[in-house]
Amino acid sequence: MLFRSFEGYSSTTVTGVPIVGLWDADRQPVQNLSTGTTGFVALARTPFYLESGGQVSDSGRIGNDATGASAVVEGLVRVRPGLPRAHRVTVERGTLARRDIVTAEVDADMRNATRRNHTATHLLHAALRQVLGAHVKQAGSLVAPDRLRFDFVHFQPVTRAELDRIEQIVNEQILRNTTVTTDVRSTDEAIASGAMALFGEKYGDRVRVVSVPGFSAELCGGTHVSATGNIGSFSV
Repeated sequence: MLFRSFEGYSSTTVTGVPIVGLWDADRQPVQNLSTGTTGFVALARTPFYLESGGQVSDSGRIGNDATGASAVVEGLVRVRPGLPRAHRVTVERGTLARRDIVTAEVDADMRNATRRNHTATHLLHAALRQVLGAHVKQAGSLVAPDRLRFDFVHFQPVTRAELDRIEQIVNEQILRNTTVTTDVRSTDEAIASGAMALFGEKYGDRVRVVSVPGFSAELCGGTHVSATGNIGSFSV
């Protein structure tokens, strides 16, 4: 899925962005959020990723340099159907108000850890298909800063020898330090080219294809490392 207001593929910080909506903890619209309160902030543009495709939301901060107001961002949610994504926040200092111009900053360390795990998930998917067979398809996943989980259906328990081989294949790809590429294509063209579509995902007319050339290609709206070597290492 592509988000027109999402600018997090190229940056973890967006400056000069207006607040377009505020809601209190009960998800009722308000004009401002003050120190100590929790609520939701919608921005015209954001570097924060909305939980999707197994990848968790980003965390970070929203701040108003002019007034000194600052809030911790714990994640993103859909406040209600038909409304824009909103940042779930706790205001630490000052007051955030509609039409304020703010800076939105993702926790870069958490983002980097998450995207390492997301690219590793793609490598794992391809390795599973090599070792266990082409019937293996993702049936769910979790991509978080501290771990990844990959759900799939197989005919029997995976043996220790198979797990060792899967781990070896993934680490071989990491050592090759292959550049991870992204390309936006029509959905039909992407699937026809062999890109894997994920279980349960709904795709529009155009999709983002994330590839490790010669090894893996998947339809994916998530954030990824620039090269497989950035992952470091992988174990199962």
